[in-house]
Amino acid sequence: MQVYDFKVVLEPDEETGGFVVSCPSLPGCYSQGETVEEALKNIEEAILLCLEDMRERNQPIPNPRGTLIGSVAVTL
Repeated sequence: MQVYDFKVVLEPDEETGGFVVSCPSLPGCYSQGETVEEALKNIEEAILLCLEDMRERNQPIPNPRGTLIGSVAVTL
């Protein structure tokens, strides 16, 4: 069994509250939760479902190390 360490992005949901979370390595893989902890639990389930679907379709699983998370500061 192989362990994959996928990066995720959490953003506050300004309209409904809680958090929206996505996995950049898996386009279309996103979820949400009322708390950060719930959002992370939910994206874990979403990632597992995406990976299971990819395996069933004989698609390669992306290398999560290929996704880098950075920050850019700008001044207005």
